[in-house]
Amino acid sequence: MTNKKQVLLEQIKADIVENNICPDLAREATNLVMGDGNIDADIVLIGEAPGKNEDEQGLPFVGAAGKFLDTMLEGAGISRSDVYITNIVKYRPPNNRDPQPDEKEAFWPYLVRQLDAIRPKIVVTLGRHSMEYFLPGRKISEIHGQPKRIPFGESKIVVVPLYHPAAALYNGGMRATLVEDFNKLLKIIEILKNEKENT
Repeated sequence: MTNKKQVLLEQIKADIVENNICPDLAREATNLVMGDGNIDADIVLIGEAPGKNEDEQGLPFVGAAGKFLDTMLEGAGISRSDVYITNIVKYRPPNNRDPQPDEKEAFWPYLVRQLDAIRPKIVVTLGRHSMEYFLPGRKISEIHGQPKRIPFGESKIVVVPLYHPAAALYNGGMRATLVEDFNKLLKIIEILKNEKENT
């Protein structure tokens, strides 16, 4: 039996190609990097855009930052195969530059559809690029690791903004902060489950 979510996600991928989203990026990219992981996940992690390794393999977070992400997930008692990982922008920007506002805007509706299909309990934004769409005007340094419940389409969604794992590769001090924030994720899910049971 084909999973309904899988069908929805395949359709989103097909629509990105058909609608020719960010043709300049698509032209230079090797792969469209949609996402990877468990489509029934409680946690969806959202980065900014694929890098060189991701573009080559067609999978998100497989380079150095991805290895560190795996380590942090394991440390928090979460298996990578239990979560779903994606980026706002699905093509690699040239030379790994930051995604531009119009690129993020072009891909945003498709990310919304991904989240609608997967229906996670929490969305973890990795870095400010993905955070600013969910929590505009907020500073990551002030709210990292804090769950925020925000309106999202018809319902509400819990967003946990975290620093991008790549930041910790260049800044040892941030490593401890990220590990600490990651270790809160299961507790946040536990609280949300209890809330649901008690309502």
